[in-house]
Amino acid sequence: MRQINFVRWFYTVSLYLLIPLIILRLLWRGLRAPAYWQRWSERFGFISPLPQPHSLWIHAVSMGEVQAAIPLIQTLYSRFPHYPILVTTMTPTGSQQVKAIFADQIWHVYLPYDLPDAIARFLKRTQPQLLILLETELWPNLLRACQQRLIPVVLINARLSAQSAARYQYIAGFMRPILTSLVAIAAQTKVDANRFIALGVPATQIQVTGNIKFDSRSPSHYVTQAKQLRHQCGNQRVIWIAASTHEGEEKLVLEAFSQLRVEIKALLLILVPRHPERFNRVAQLCQQHGYLISRRSQNDPCTAMTDIYLGDTMGELPLLYAASDVAFVGGSLVPIGGHNLLEPAAAGLPIIVGTYVFECEEICRQLLAEQAGQQVHNTEQLVQAAKCYLTHANLRQQAGEQGRWFVEKNQGALERALSMIYAYIK
Repeated sequence: MRQINFVRWFYTVSLYLLIPLIILRLLWRGLRAPAYWQRWSERFGFISPLPQPHSLWIHAVSMGEVQAAIPLIQTLYSRFPHYPILVTTMTPTGSQQVKAIFADQIWHVYLPYDLPDAIARFLKRTQPQLLILLETELWPNLLRACQQRLIPVVLINARLSAQSAARYQYIAGFMRPILTSLVAIAAQTKVDANRFIALGVPATQIQVTGNIKFDSRSPSHYVTQAKQLRHQCGNQRVIWIAASTHEGEEKLVLEAFSQLRVEIKALLLILVPRHPERFNRVAQLCQQHGYLISRRSQNDPCTAMTDIYLGDTMGELPLLYAASDVAFVGGSLVPIGGHNLLEPAAAGLPIIVGTYVFECEEICRQLLAEQAGQQVHNTEQLVQAAKCYLTHANLRQQAGEQGRWFVEKNQGALERALSMIYAYIK
């Protein structure tokens, strides 16, 4: 116990000492994404008190988690209209998506940094009756403060990669009371559940509910918009989308695109960088390679002359998937860990991923086993995989149908997670 208290003390003191660096990081990030210069007071717990106590509080750290949480938030809003809904995020992109989808229906602020005084201020001003965390947002001081105030915390869509589990094992004594303070864990897979159990979480606190991303639904109007976009681009063209790409990946994708265009003259690339602060740099990179680009953010028409359509808006990736034929999912050719594979699968697209999929390893394994896509390790393999699907409509359709069927058969995770949550709503 003394050792655990020392580790917590060291963690907390280190956070306070790092505040100047945290401020500098916000300033630095704000050079590319000015939204990081705004609403600093929220990051330290200085928010206006909620007009009603006993809110249902959902924390979704960034854009991907917000997208996954949308059906959850909508369900809680409709089934418990007498409770205020509070949604917190950590990033401006997540914040923008919450506001775009829900406007004034719910309350939204940034989650404060994991400093005891900031957390205390935040909890005093929000007075939640329940906290629902998505995926792996485990902040020690936040969880301890909730435990002291008898606020139950449920972790849903929980995942724990092999790398994270190995790191936690080094500080297992410190992590065990943090994890056991969670009243319930809804794990994505049996593998995730077993990793939590290995860290000391009682098996009785964990259920394998599946991944709630299987239950995500694109807005119905996206179908019409996707058809309009395809018509605008030229109905005879085949469309390859490279989505959620990171620094270094666009260069590899453009190299592959250059080789593919030698044989597939009517090929259009939809390129969607992961972070908005990189949109302009990626646009410049495409132009440096001699390509004619159209930018969605500027309402540029995507015509038959367009080489690359740059998806430089937020929240429209499902629409762009719906307009495409084959998908490469980024964060996987560089060591990021991969991104959401279920969105392109649900859209019926064959999926290409790189080597680094440790953030979505189980989903990737299952999709590959269903022959819904291919995994590649370099540019040459990327070219061959894309060429295979782009030039063979029957293989493209077969892989796409396998992916769509895989998504449909695994739906229901949201209701299973909700059944665990309902037990803690008064």
